[in-house]
Amino acid sequence: MKAAVIQMNSVDDKRQNIARALQLVSRAIKAKAKFIALPEVFNYRGPLNEANREFVAEDIPGESTQIFMDLAKGRKVFILIGSIYERVKSSPKVYNASVLINDQGKVQAKYRKIHLFDAVIGKRAVKESKSFLAGDYPCLAKVGDYTFGLSICYDLRFPNLYQRYAQMGALVLSVPSSFTFMTGRAHWEVLLRARAIENLSYVLAPNQVGRNAEGIPSYGHSMIIGPWGNILAEASENKEEIIYAQLDFKEIKQARRILPALFKFIKKKE
Repeated sequence: MKAAVIQMNSVDDKRQNIARALQLVSRAIKAKAKFIALPEVFNYRGPLNEANREFVAEDIPGESTQIFMDLAKGRKVFILIGSIYERVKSSPKVYNASVLINDQGKVQAKYRKIHLFDAVIGKRAVKESKSFLAGDYPCLAKVGDYTFGLSICYDLRFPNLYQRYAQMGALVLSVPSSFTFMTGRAHWEVLLRARAIENLSYVLAPNQVGRNAEGIPSYGHSMIIGPWGNILAEASENKEEIIYAQLDFKEIKQARRILPALFKFIKKKE
């Protein structure tokens, strides 16, 4: 299966971001990709406050998903909406939700980010927990013959989540992100490759690039990692682009044949 990972420079203009994402997804479809992944907060990368919450946050399905549901149905492809702001009726906060649309144009799975990013980047404090509610559950989904484990950005630092996915049968791990430049330069590649190696699985990681509306730069370097930890495709750190790779069961089987004890250990922990 040919996979496409889209790197975006999303801004604080929701409609502009959706239009740009549609262009990039359509380009990936023309390149014959069957699975296409967008980055975290692809449709709006800016502050969330009382003034804009009603416009930024939405139900699922909603404005940011329906257009891709129609496209997926018409072109028979799977599209991962990296993440959007999901409205919560009983709270002023929202969920950071990753949405998988199947090749019938249906919402097949929804994962709500479990680990919220509270950190200090340079002199700026980033506190996602002020605006977001944490999700409670991991989420698996079938994409053709492949089982995917869904995650978002900061989840990448919590290996137990991905080991649980491996125990549950995941062959591919998705990590749509808006990973910052400072932390990305230090940790992005090593963490992605570690998650692939630990679980002998593919890792697909579409990242944001450029500065968000609050001036915090993202790292870019979107990646597709093979189950041996090898980088199959990598984007730049300074522009929007699409990277591609062919997912192949044989690569997974080969990795697990070479290191059978590792995979048996993972399975025994079920």
